[in-house]
Amino acid sequence: MAFFLGLGIAGLVLLVLALVFDGLLEGLFDGIGVLEGLFDGLLSLPVIAGFVSMLGFGGAIVLGATDLGAGAAAVVGAGAGVGAGWLTWRLSRALMRDEPSTSPRGTDLVGTSGSVVTPIPVGGYGEVLVYLAGQPVKYAARSAGPVELGTEVWVEEALSATSLAVRPVGC
Repeated sequence: MAFFLGLGIAGLVLLVLALVFDGLLEGLFDGIGVLEGLFDGLLSLPVIAGFVSMLGFGGAIVLGATDLGAGAAAVVGAGAGVGAGWLTWRLSRALMRDEPSTSPRGTDLVGTSGSVVTPIPVGGYGEVLVYLAGQPVKYAARSAGPVELGTEVWVEEALSATSLAVRPVGC
């Protein structure tokens, strides 16, 4: 029983190491053609850790709960380990496929309002504070006429990634 519990604990330790040192084994074998990609997919560290821990804990449960011997405990534990490894592999594939939504851009600000934090002179740039994806962001701003500090403005156009064309609200 101590052997199976040791395997289960070793699997959990391996899982913690896989989380802390994510990608370490993959990086160790970069450039070695035969081993390239060996630890991706079904032989990834989390999958191996899931297999080893369920092999150990499944075997320990069988030994403790039944009169079956170590051979039967190893078979049942291996079956549980294969199941846990497969579930870990499927879950990690599903998580890796999860695409993040597109990043917000300055063009998303067209038609929104903001406020002037640095006055905008005629023919020059000032600064406006607008909210992009709920976060306050400061952009360089240009306007057809002068705009004073604190004036509420509408964004008319994204001139570049860092500058906007604005007009005072009500004009």
